[in-house]
Amino acid sequence: MTISVSVRQVVGPEDAARRDTQGLRDGFVIETLFQPGEINLTYSHLDRMIVGGVVPASRDLVIDRVPETGTEQFLERREAAIINIGGGGTVRVGGKVHALGFQEALYVGMGEGSLVFASDNPSEPALFYLLSAPAHRMCPTIHITREMVRKVVLGSAEESNARTINQYVHPDVCESCQLLVGLTMFEPGSVWNTMPAHVHDRRMEVYLYFGMQETTRIFHFLGEPGETRHVVLKNHEAVLSPGWSIHSGAGTGRYAFIWAMAGDNMSFTDMDKVPMEMLR
Repeated sequence: MTISVSVRQVVGPEDAARRDTQGLRDGFVIETLFQPGEINLTYSHLDRMIVGGVVPASRDLVIDRVPETGTEQFLERREAAIINIGGGGTVRVGGKVHALGFQEALYVGMGEGSLVFASDNPSEPALFYLLSAPAHRMCPTIHITREMVRKVVLGSAEESNARTINQYVHPDVCESCQLLVGLTMFEPGSVWNTMPAHVHDRRMEVYLYFGMQETTRIFHFLGEPGETRHVVLKNHEAVLSPGWSIHSGAGTGRYAFIWAMAGDNMSFTDMDKVPMEMLR
């Protein structure tokens, strides 16, 4: 079994401002995450975050050793969060099997060993979205159901951004070293996420857009507030966001996204808001 790993170097603001569309996509966009029977990982040098898609089909898929981490086992010095956005499936880790339904998650602590992924029905496979960051201590592995998440309601229909933030890996839900992970859902007719925009120089972030029709597109904005750029994303594409960059977007139809952060602290509200008049 082959684990495909791509490596992304850090892109600075001056570099990003000079890049064309393909250059921006090469630096920030993660495509083809979810392929049947494959494990696809992206190792980002932004806080050493690893972003992955795992789609078990006719056989189990295993993540044990990833050479890019420089350790004997993937989780030797890392923690991970896994959210299922497909059919039913299981994750076996630390001698226990965890059944994950749609939009259920598993936080896995450092040192728990190999991860074994399986789908209940290969014709409707699980789509396991994996996020991993370096860890300094072991936190308990925990299965996070949709009932356990912390909900934060924000925005309004008048501003086209009425949404509910479902916080999965968060200090009020479970312990972690530095990972923060959540899932944002929109009310019908709302299309704008994270607007007004913000930056948080102390933490990187990654978005995965999903729940979209084939022809729906997201116009995702990035760059420094005074030098913005955009990329156009389709269903199941992810985008890396450095601490210096805004991260905001609007969709042509209904969508949801999973956000994840790693960095200096665990404070969800640690952000620097960007006044609208600063955007260019």
